[in-house]
Amino acid sequence: MSDAVRRVQTDILILGSGGAGLFAALHAHRAAPELHVTVAVKGLLGKCGCTRMVQGGYNVALAPGDSVERHFMDTIEGSKWLADQDLAWTLCSTAVERIRELENELGCFFDRNPDGTVHQKAFAGQTFDRTVHKGDLTGIEIINRLAEQVWARGIARLEEHRAIELVRTPDGSALAGVLMIDMRSGEFVFVQARAVLLATGGGPTMYRYHTPSGDKSCDGMAMALRAGLPLRDMEMVQFHPTGLLAGPDTRMTGTVLEEGLRGAGGHLLNGAGERFMQRVDARAERATRDIVSRGIYAEMRAGRTTPSGGVWISMSHLGPDNVRRQFKGMVERCGDCGFDLAAGRVEVVPTAHYMMGGVVFAPDCSTPLPGLFAAGEDTGGVHGANRLGGNGVANSTVFGGIAGDRMAAWVRSEGTWQTPDEAVIQRSIAAHTAPFGRATGPGAIEAVRDAISNTMWDEVGILRDADGLRRAIARLDALDAELQACGVDGKDRAFHPGWHDWMNLRNLLQVSRTIAVSALAREDSRGAHYREDFPEPGAMEDSSFIVVRQGADGQLALQRQPVRFSRVRPGQSLVAA
Repeated sequence: MSDAVRRVQTDILILGSGGAGLFAALHAHRAAPELHVTVAVKGLLGKCGCTRMVQGGYNVALAPGDSVERHFMDTIEGSKWLADQDLAWTLCSTAVERIRELENELGCFFDRNPDGTVHQKAFAGQTFDRTVHKGDLTGIEIINRLAEQVWARGIARLEEHRAIELVRTPDGSALAGVLMIDMRSGEFVFVQARAVLLATGGGPTMYRYHTPSGDKSCDGMAMALRAGLPLRDMEMVQFHPTGLLAGPDTRMTGTVLEEGLRGAGGHLLNGAGERFMQRVDARAERATRDIVSRGIYAEMRAGRTTPSGGVWISMSHLGPDNVRRQFKGMVERCGDCGFDLAAGRVEVVPTAHYMMGGVVFAPDCSTPLPGLFAAGEDTGGVHGANRLGGNGVANSTVFGGIAGDRMAAWVRSEGTWQTPDEAVIQRSIAAHTAPFGRATGPGAIEAVRDAISNTMWDEVGILRDADGLRRAIARLDALDAELQACGVDGKDRAFHPGWHDWMNLRNLLQVSRTIAVSALAREDSRGAHYREDFPEPGAMEDSSFIVVRQGADGQLALQRQPVRFSRVRPGQSLVAA
């Protein structure tokens, strides 16, 4: 197949079709209907991405007694004072507007109280029940309505197109567009755009147990690293405490059993059938995700486990009929795997769920690279060291809408089509097609994948220390060399799963190195990052975050930056006592 590059031009290119990408497309189209907006997605629009998989819900201060200030303080305290306070305030304040937009303009149906008000359930780590939901299938409701509106407006789509490189201008001063692969043909496509939104989502699938689908491979973060962009808080990987543990031979293992189970009063039991979380935290099962994950991991490490090596979640004491009514989706999902969530017990394990770290960006979604904007899980700074359950889909939709508005205004005022650096395009094509020229034995790529997941789980997981992190960095470097030596079969690049597996692992390795290096540099314990050799959090008023960049030689450079307490300082609160 020829490596000739097909050329496409659009005003605004949106990478990703989750909550951030689709909201951005709708807002950009509404703000500037004369502009050509294109959504590019690795799969099919409306059928892939992490927003669709959201079960729990959407945090927003709506009810009497709650407030934006209270939501903000829960977010900041949950972040262990590492969040960018301007980003966190934007999240909490704009969520009120966005939830009304979801209901009144997009047609989402959320659960209601008998008096007609929106029902809001309890989620861990919050001082108020503020999580809006549609049963336990909230993400499907949101994505279905967003996709319908995108289709109705005739917004252009590049489905089954994989983004592989952010391409700057020859002088490096601005973004010219994005190099992509048409997965249906294997053809390379360069999309020249006046503005680009990075909204591909995170997806920590480099861990043994993970919630996102296997096609999620941190593509956006890896592209940002290769483009020399700064990323922050990369050591902060959130483990959801209750991933379904259904055995090694099913992809259902790792699937989230959402936080509402524990919020409703579910119990965690070790292999002996004993509750243990009350020994760990006064909030027991309703402690934050990082604390519950560590509590479960401690039981696992001590050998007090279920037959498959995890712990149990038990809901039967709440009444099986009540559980079936409240959590219909999860009861059915567990039933498919042979578990009775309503009347029995289900095996669970902490599962890599969300990346708090990502590209450095501003509250208007701009980045340090002119022409590039970012929103959703590709970005860092909103959640600091720990994301509250229910703040994730709020983050995507809030900043997605902001990005769409801002890109439309920016393109109208100053965005122009820039000339791409052709040398970058050719180097990227050569790098991405290199495995076709190599011969390796069967199973080589799978062996690398297993080694990555074991290394990250064992050494860069829920509990960390310096020796393990150094071992991990050395092992990841060796695995990178092994992957570079791996070949893929055949010459036809159309729908080539082996080739895309190779690219997935290349991206996961790049991002895994940033996680491990950042984790080694942070010699304290905050939120999702717990160092057994440095268990204390340090002084909150001296909080700093780690920014990492990848140089042209592939080496990582780290810098510490102090947290700017722009709205509230440690020990203070915006909520009246």
